[in-house]
Amino acid sequence: MTPLQDASTKPPKYPAELEASMILPKQRASPASSLASLPYRRSNPSLQKLFQSTASISGSRASSGTATPTASVVPGSVFSPGARQNGTGTPNSLPPGVSDEYRSLIQRAFVPHVAVVADTETEDLIRGKGLEGGLLQLLRPFGEHVPGKVTIRDSVGAGRSWEDFGVRFVGANDGLGIPPAPAKSSGLRISTDSQRGGGRVSSSSIRPRRVGGDVAQIEDLVGRHLQYSEFNAHDPMPDYFDQMEAPAQADATSSPFYALFLKRLLSGIPLVPHETFAHPVASVIAVSSSNADAIEELRRLYARQTQGDLRMPQWVDNQYLRYYVLVHDEEKDDIAKSNAIFDQMKRHFGLHCHLLRLKRQQCIPSDDDAVRLPTCEWMSASEELAEIQRRETADDITDPAPYLPDSDITGIRTFIRELVAQSIIPHMERQTAQWNEQVLARRRGVAGRFMSISKRWTPFGGSRSSSSSSTSSNSNYDSLQGFYRPDAPEALMRKLADYSFMLRDYKLALSTYDILRSDFTNDKAWLHAAGALEMASLSALMTSGPLPTKARTENVDQWIEQAWYSYTNRQGTPTPYYGLRTLATSVELLRLRGSSAADDAARWAARILDTGLVGPVGNALFTERVSACYAVRMGIGSMNWGSRRRKAALWSVLAASTWFQLSKSLQAEKCLDAALRLYSSHQISNLQEHDAARSLPFPQMQTFIDELRQQIINLRLEHRGGYSSEDDGEGTEVEQSIVEEATETLDASPRLHRKSLIGAAAPPVDMGPLSPTLERTEQEPDDLFEGA
Repeated sequence: MTPLQDASTKPPKYPAELEASMILPKQRASPASSLASLPYRRSNPSLQKLFQSTASISGSRASSGTATPTASVVPGSVFSPGARQNGTGTPNSLPPGVSDEYRSLIQRAFVPHVAVVADTETEDLIRGKGLEGGLLQLLRPFGEHVPGKVTIRDSVGAGRSWEDFGVRFVGANDGLGIPPAPAKSSGLRISTDSQRGGGRVSSSSIRPRRVGGDVAQIEDLVGRHLQYSEFNAHDPMPDYFDQMEAPAQADATSSPFYALFLKRLLSGIPLVPHETFAHPVASVIAVSSSNADAIEELRRLYARQTQGDLRMPQWVDNQYLRYYVLVHDEEKDDIAKSNAIFDQMKRHFGLHCHLLRLKRQQCIPSDDDAVRLPTCEWMSASEELAEIQRRETADDITDPAPYLPDSDITGIRTFIRELVAQSIIPHMERQTAQWNEQVLARRRGVAGRFMSISKRWTPFGGSRSSSSSSTSSNSNYDSLQGFYRPDAPEALMRKLADYSFMLRDYKLALSTYDILRSDFTNDKAWLHAAGALEMASLSALMTSGPLPTKARTENVDQWIEQAWYSYTNRQGTPTPYYGLRTLATSVELLRLRGSSAADDAARWAARILDTGLVGPVGNALFTERVSACYAVRMGIGSMNWGSRRRKAALWSVLAASTWFQLSKSLQAEKCLDAALRLYSSHQISNLQEHDAARSLPFPQMQTFIDELRQQIINLRLEHRGGYSSEDDGEGTEVEQSIVEEATETLDASPRLHRKSLIGAAAPPVDMGPLSPTLERTEQEPDDLFEGA
């Protein structure tokens, strides 16, 4: 029987002695009615665009390489990392089967921010094209990836081209405020409404803010993607053209949901005093050519940014680059008049000007030159949740994204290219060179070190009892308000370090952060010190050269530990978001360093679990990451001495158990398959070898995995809509097609799958520690589990 046959055909009847053991979970109602109360589970073109980053690769996939590759050289010692190596590997020489996806993601997260201000006529023009957010909504998706290569020169004058450089367009007052901390009643743990619900946040409390940092909302967003995947990825009939093609996967341990979690963790960086990544590097001031006095309007908008309602807080330096844009309406204004105004702009404001030509008409998808506005990739979790809620409650199921003429798309891309390559990058290079020569060079020499010591111990002949008062009088840190003045040397050096990091000059950034961490510690500016320690560790791990094991253990590990402690314990109001950001980014960068750093990466991932910085969904994701960190630890010889294969498999089993507790059958199945591959000692080539290799040498573990697999299968069948004997074949076509697919594999030998079809009355699997008294049960093939 195949799914192509008539849906009214009943499933085959089996002997009476086997019917009791083959009862599937009962169906309370049809799948359509059970999904009606869950709007985010509905599959429509509008929601598919939002969930497409995770819905296409949510199920179990074949690995592209071995789970535990064999090393060609000794990775340190057989039982301890780093004893026979001079240093940790470089990101350019990644372990087999490991991609640099997360390193590139971290690079693209810390980029220059550009504020956007426009006059009323320009905003009305953009809104008439279907973009309610105005000019900011129009520019945001195009700024995330600058067309072509961008060449950046480092502190020694060496140039390097990058193809993935971008900027963030933000509003004038976006990102203000430190991310919220968890409730005091739960310590540092994320408070959630339901453990099984994955930390859902009430939809009514979602406010679309472009600032990120709310871990609870990130958990809710990833939980919605998981729910959509669970209830929309079970397609009984695979696509005819794709059923023979396995989806590509560069990294066997990568997860689209973890990538989404990390991306939303790094999206919408808050505007805070202790770091300047969200401080604007430049500002786009736009005015329409239909304005009666465009030059005067540009001056008025500039005054609003420097002295008026759009001025940044006092700890933000307002002397950033201004870029002036004249927006020309192709269908209403005269191009000759616009060119004359543009020439006048260049005489008044210099060469940082651009003429942007746009059409007023609103395109529809059926137009010949219509191009869909790209989706913003680096939106905050709050924005995406609000957009999901808006599309769920909307009556129209069509894609609401606006369409633009192709000429507008070309003009915007040209504008972004000129803004970044000809204005922002040269401006940042000049600023870093100036601060390096005037501020940092003085601190590097003997005189600078002497002045640093004198700040701590002046007056020179005084005793230590007077050091506290002298330190406070000589410090530039305002302890009452918690910031340095923008013109203070410490603030300029922090901008120098952050600019160098955004320009990907990690050596200059590391040397600057290293000086700053001691200065901030002396001033007892603990939040500033934690930020310098965090970025010093990231700069050291982002460098392309080898990192000696001794330097990593004595410096980088200490910096990570001190940064995490300062973020979560030293401050009166803890900021666990930054502590989680420190550990999460360090885990991925250490994992890319190869075998000698794999144990450290797993240790920091376990620290996230132990301290409760994440909720239920994050707990399952980081349990997977612990397994992924141990999996890259390579061994030597035919027995793979020194590898962490069994540790990786154990953590993968724990991840499968955690996903099962959250009712995520697809993710639990994926983790269980990964664990069984890790327990195998060789690459599997066919089904018979696969079943033989899954015979584990530990009876208790074999029993635990068999029971867990049965529970996962039952859960998956419940999600897909099970078949009950009480229905007697009277169910809907969807139900019967699902049952036919499930029973098709049972026709050859029903007895082989007796254990896989235990009914819902079976006792739940124990999720606690493995009991040594568990007895090994009969091992049976699991074709149904593998074929789903």
